Amino acid sequence: MGIPLPGEFGQRARDILAGRLAPVAARDAATVVVLRDDPLEVYLLRRKATMAFAAGAYVFPGGSVDPRDADHAVAWAGPSPAEWGELLRADEGTARGLVCAAVRETFEESGVLLAGPAEDTLVADTTGWEAEREALIARTLSFVDFLNGNGLVLRSDLLKPWAHWITPEVEFRRYDTRFFVAALPYGQRTRDVGGEADSVAWMRPQQAIDLARSGEISVLPPTFHTLSEMAAFDRIASVFGTDREIVTFMPQVVEVDGEMRLDVSR
Repeated sequence: MGIPLPGEFGQRARDILAGRLAPVAARDAATVVVLRDDPLEVYLLRRKATMAFAAGAYVFPGGSVDPRDADHAVAWAGPSPAEWGELLRADEGTARGLVCAAVRETFEESGVLLAGPAEDTLVADTTGWEAEREALIARTLSFVDFLNGNGLVLRSDLLKPWAHWITPEVEFRRYDTRFFVAALPYGQRTRDVGGEADSVAWMRPQQAIDLARSGEISVLPPTFHTLSEMAAFDRIASVFGTDREIVTFMPQVVEVDGEMRLDVSR
């Protein structure tokens, strides 16, 4: 049962369970499953092998909340931060930061921008903002300043909350991550990678699952679980039309026959 935790991780798990070691705090983060139709596909990035967390793994766009993501100055369309707080079971400030981080990270890691010049419009072409995109990745530009400087409104109504995963306590880097889904906007296209990834791919969910099971690609448990859920749908409209209850889940460390394991079953 579960994933073996050998060597250093096994000992770390024992120390945490015994109370000899305190787990590191989990940072707020957002992840977005970007979808396109005909057939239904998901956008995945392969993290660089040099990354400290999830090196070489295929992931959805996402990352930590920047403190500046909670800035009240951003022009906002769709459910309010207070309404998102109810959906995400978070306070209003945290919810604002999570939604803004979801839109920002999606733009940084795919070039897809869920924003427009008005509350009911979307930009059709984001290729003219590569310098700003690089500045966002480098954190020399805040997302709020990018949006306001270009007269853009954040479209929170284009996101659907999907899941809530917390990194296991045994990990050295931990994230308290809300998962969202979003459709690739009409006219926009994903672009070359930047920042933490070295390749990208559009895949059918079942294709990604099969590649993971065969060992051809590596995915983390939350990614695998989400891909399994997406494989049940054939259209984006079906994904957005499904009722979704957000349940917080953190894989637990267990000891089985003297071996430390990570239980990722739900």
